[in-house]
Amino acid sequence: MRIKKLTLENFRNYENETFEFGDGLNVLSGRNAQGKTNCAEAVFYLCTGTPLRIRHEKQLVKFGAERARVTAETQTRFGLVTLGAEISENGHAFFVNGNKTAKFVDFLGNMNSVFFSPGELRLVQDGPEERRRFLDLSISQTSRTYCTALVRYGKILEQRNNLLKTRNVDTVFETLPVWDEQLASYAARIVKARREFLRALSPVASEIHSLLTDGTETLALGADYNDAGSEEEIAKRLLSSLESSYERDLRLGYTTVGPHRDDVKIAIDGVDARGYASQGQTRTAALALKLGEVEIFKSLTGEAPVLILDDVLSELDLMRRKKLVERTRGLQCVLTCTHAERVLFGRECTKIKIHGGKIIR
Repeated sequence: MRIKKLTLENFRNYENETFEFGDGLNVLSGRNAQGKTNCAEAVFYLCTGTPLRIRHEKQLVKFGAERARVTAETQTRFGLVTLGAEISENGHAFFVNGNKTAKFVDFLGNMNSVFFSPGELRLVQDGPEERRRFLDLSISQTSRTYCTALVRYGKILEQRNNLLKTRNVDTVFETLPVWDEQLASYAARIVKARREFLRALSPVASEIHSLLTDGTETLALGADYNDAGSEEEIAKRLLSSLESSYERDLRLGYTTVGPHRDDVKIAIDGVDARGYASQGQTRTAALALKLGEVEIFKSLTGEAPVLILDDVLSELDLMRRKKLVERTRGLQCVLTCTHAERVLFGRECTKIKIHGGKIIR
C-alpha cells in the first residue's frame, strides 16, 4: 500500500496543499507548530476515519472555513484507488473513487496505517480504554466483520445502559434478557477476534522488543479476561455473567461486564509494565507493539501499511534510532522531525519541508 499524492483543503492549518510522497521514507521537517503532525494526522484519518487527538471532528476544519477535504491517490495490489473525506460542522462523509460510501465499514481497509508518536506511551501507561482502542482500531482496519460487530455492540450497550438508568426494577428485569441475547452474541465475536489478534501480535512484538533492547528484556502480551472457548461458548459465558450482574448493574446504572471493560496485560520481564516500567521501557514496549502491528497487517493483507512516525526519533537513544530507521526499509513511512539530516543515517528519502501550513518548495 502506498499513498502517491495527498491533498489537504482547509484541514487544520492547511489551506490548500498537495504532498507527493515517495514509495519509501518520507521526511516532513520544519520547526514546531508548523503543520507536520497535522499532515501525519490527515494520512491516519484517511486510513481509519478516526481523528487522532480530538473528540470533535469539526476541530479538523481550518478556523473560518465551512468544511475540510482530504484526498489521496493510493496504490494497492488491486490498482489505483482514490480515497476522500469531507468534514464539516454536520459530520463527515467518506468517498472511494469519487463515490460516497453508504456505510463507514465500506471505507475501512482500502488503505491501512500504523501511527506512533510520543503520545502513544498512553497505550502502556494509561487505563484499559487506551489498550481497547488500540485493538479496535487495528482489527477494524482488516476486518469489516469486527467493525460491524463493534458498532452494533456499542448501540445495544447504550440501550441497555439507558434502561438501567430508569431504575424501574420491573421493567429492567423484564427487558434486559432481550438486550442481553444480542449483546452476548456481538460480544463473543469481539472477544474471539481480539484473542486471535493478540495471539498473533504477542510473539512478533516480543521479537521486535528483544531486537530494540539487544535481548536484555522480554515483552509478553495477554488478555486480562477470560477469552477461552469457541464463539458459542464465549457468548454463553458472557450471557451468564450479564444475568448474574443484574442487581449490581441496576444499582450502578451501567453495564459492568463485557468487552467494553476488558484489558490487555503488558509485562516486561514478567512484571506489569503499567505500574513498574520506566519511561524508556514504556517507550520501547509501545514501539514494539506498533511495529508488531505492521507485521500483522502484512500477514493478513499481503501488503505493508503506511507507517507514520510523528516526532519519535528525538525521544530515542542513538541505538534505537538507527534500528527504527532500518526497520522502515520496505515500507512507505511518513516521518516528522525538526531536522531531517539528523535522523536519516544515510538513508535515501523524499524530503518535504513545511512552514506555516505550506510546503516550502
